[in-house]
Amino acid sequence: MKKSAEKMARYSILLFLLVFFTGIWIPRLKYVSEKSRLSEEILISDGFRRQKVSGDAMEELRKIEAPGETLAVYWLESGFGQESFSLTAEKTAAARKRWERAKGWGTYLSACQAVWDDLEYFPVAGSADRKGLTVSFEDSWMFDRSYGGERGHEGTDIMPSVNEPGVFPVVSMTDGIVESKGWLELGGWRLGIRAPHGAYFYYAHLDSYSDIREGDRIEAGELLGFMGDTGYGTEEGTRGKFPVHLHVGIYLYEGGQEISVNPYPALLYVEGQKISGNFG
Repeated sequence: MKKSAEKMARYSILLFLLVFFTGIWIPRLKYVSEKSRLSEEILISDGFRRQKVSGDAMEELRKIEAPGETLAVYWLESGFGQESFSLTAEKTAAARKRWERAKGWGTYLSACQAVWDDLEYFPVAGSADRKGLTVSFEDSWMFDRSYGGERGHEGTDIMPSVNEPGVFPVVSMTDGIVESKGWLELGGWRLGIRAPHGAYFYYAHLDSYSDIREGDRIEAGELLGFMGDTGYGTEEGTRGKFPVHLHVGIYLYEGGQEISVNPYPALLYVEGQKISGNFG
């Protein structure tokens, strides 16, 4: 009887220790697993570059000015949109306190802010001269493209309701510096704007330019030119190889590497921020 009692006591102690250490290590393993999301390769991962945002999260983001930090937390907590995460102020603040202690948080946060915190306007403005014209766009990230060799589509195409060059005004989504202007075989007449937080906003296939030069400082909403159908030719001025549209790209430069990110969610974020005027 005494031996049986001692045996039961040992089992009870072992069970207690098992429960105790399970309570310690399961949360710890979960914490380690979550922290692994913030790896050195995060900025070149498909998750970061795809920039996936759920519909509910986008509705909340539109209420926030400069949402880069909120998105930095959202993507880590949701596994880049694969899991649900409610963007309440309390949850986001608590999660941020955990993540900011992790190695690599600063670089990752800066990248998120570079893409999102300078956004002000949708890149196609309305025209006072021709009211009722509309545009549409879809998430065409990494769709197949074949001109110049097989490749993925690193941008979003904004399509006009009227296939006519020189009609739809293209404006800058951000403040910035005109870093590139001129002809590219793929992009035709294109402009590259370096925004204050460091992202490079690329506008391609323009029909014409406004009176701006490389090195000029511009403001968000300022006219860049007009939507066209230039490009896909080594000869400067090649037109008509595809329908009129605006190709928008967003690029980061980190550690000597150019990183393209999906502009579609950023365009959704500013879709309601359109300006109108007489741009003729």
